[in-house]
Amino acid sequence: MKLYEKFTGKRILIWGFGREGKSTKQFCEDFCRAKSVDVFEGKREDICEDDYDYIVKSPGIIMDDDNPKYTSQTQIFLENFRANTVGITGTKGKSTTSALLHHVLAEAGKKVILLGNIGEPCLDSYGHIDPDTIVVFEMSCHQLAHVTVSPHIAVFLNLFEEHLDYYKTFERYFAAKANITRFQTGSDILFEGTGVPALDTKASVYRIDPANVPEYDLKILGHHNSFNAHFVHEICSKVYGIDHDMIIKALSSFTGLAHRLQHIGCTDGVDFYDDSISTIPSATIEAAQAVVNAKTILIGGMDRGISYDTLIDFINSNTKYNYIFSYDSGKRIYDSVNKTDNTFLCEDLASSVKLAKKITPKGCAVILSPASASYGYFKNFEERGDVFRQLCGL
Repeated sequence: MKLYEKFTGKRILIWGFGREGKSTKQFCEDFCRAKSVDVFEGKREDICEDDYDYIVKSPGIIMDDDNPKYTSQTQIFLENFRANTVGITGTKGKSTTSALLHHVLAEAGKKVILLGNIGEPCLDSYGHIDPDTIVVFEMSCHQLAHVTVSPHIAVFLNLFEEHLDYYKTFERYFAAKANITRFQTGSDILFEGTGVPALDTKASVYRIDPANVPEYDLKILGHHNSFNAHFVHEICSKVYGIDHDMIIKALSSFTGLAHRLQHIGCTDGVDFYDDSISTIPSATIEAAQAVVNAKTILIGGMDRGISYDTLIDFINSNTKYNYIFSYDSGKRIYDSVNKTDNTFLCEDLASSVKLAKKITPKGCAVILSPASASYGYFKNFEERGDVFRQLCGL
């Protein structure tokens, strides 16, 4: 059994006891010989730090400073398995890219597991990884914020304004994500999109320009997914030596993830697409452009204070679509766009879907692509997508 020696004889506090916190407790029971393991769910000022040697923080808890006493599942995992790990981050596309890479590697016969933001908590797999295992780890900014170890293969897809309610500034948000490569060495590899700001890295760098990637034959819609697929192609060929034809075949068989521009059905001659994962303006623009019969776009959710200028410009320039706005961010965008016969303000998702059914012609499509977070109105983007499906009668 592989023990985590760092915790041997130490006093451990698990701060936060959601899904990851429970996983950490099980990890401590199975793989650590800690002196004590306690659980805490309150505020930091109520933690008596002197009582503990290490505090394992859940990723959603805000902490401004770097303190070596605080650690995380991601830190613990990378301390042990960085050599096995392909870490993938970016504002958008990281879940699809992670799932797509896992799919292609599995189709090529590799021993591969999918962990992190998209999969199970990473320490759930602590006892199941051997030297031949490839770990595809989707890494959120919250998981990366305080790590001091980077994965052997790092992927930084793109960067847009997001999570400013948490990080307050774009620079702090970028700094959190940049940890995916900050601690890499000259023997490591970084794949980055050309739109990512300059990164402090010692790794060998491969840059991918979204304007210069081939259009792959995919079951998932949009040029942005060819961009994601090209990262997967380059990783599989350059790092793992997989044959081009095999990669292409595997890419073409991937069916996509739920709530990511997912066609959920057709009723009364109208197609419905669930793009609830859309939390930034560019994602909504890409969704509208990717669905050939798109007609009505449902926009709005929690207002995180990001700029909607690009989306406002798109709406003002593309009057062929109906736009239905709701919730705080929807009202803010509605107040800023040119008012036409195709712009509507509704109270919530239920009234938006009701109106969409009324105004969308047969043969056309309705897309839920909110350009906003779901919090405050739904538990998460998955619940928002599920409610949308129910309201559509599908």
